[in-house]
Amino acid sequence: MRRLTALALCATSIWALSSSPALAAPPTPPSASTATTYLNGLTVKAEGSTSGYSRDKFPHWHTVSGTCDTRDEVLKRDGTGVTVDSQCEPTAGRWYSSYDATWVADDSSIDIDHMVPLAEAWRSGASGWTTAKREQYANDLMIAQLVAVSASSNRSKGDSDPSAWKPTNTAVHCVYARERIWVKHTYSLALQSAEKTALQSMLATC
Repeated sequence: MRRLTALALCATSIWALSSSPALAAPPTPPSASTATTYLNGLTVKAEGSTSGYSRDKFPHWHTVSGTCDTRDEVLKRDGTGVTVDSQCEPTAGRWYSSYDATWVADDSSIDIDHMVPLAEAWRSGASGWTTAKREQYANDLMIAQLVAVSASSNRSKGDSDPSAWKPTNTAVHCVYARERIWVKHTYSLALQSAEKTALQSMLATC
């Protein structure tokens, strides 16, 4: 098998880097230069209100194939050595949580993080969407909107944007920024001035 050079690895996704066997990863985000272009095209304005927000307004997880729902698919995609039972529940596997650079062997200690949290999306424009569009957003596997991370890191993040929270693993700041920008660009979500500044700072690490 052809060996990937360090440069090639960097060009794919830092989510896949560790000292253990290579992992699957969320879809590869745009390059830093493309992400910068996307970022500069986003609307900058004060964040909206959470009035009316509920996670139930973003239906998830929906069935993807057979007994596997979106969460199951991310667990299979982002883990290594993952096996599942007839209900698509993991029976074995390990997951590398890139936010905090830790390995997790119990899927009950893994959360599926929305790169741009549902509550933040609501405040950034999703409050005006249809339920069908919010369901698409909450289950989108085509962009880097969903990632398996440790429950502790996900809950530390909450619904914060990068001006208030960044992964403690600084090695992923570049790809994290590119992925967040990709999501906001894809769904035409607005961002705050402080959020844009934080993302620019993270892109500078690329």
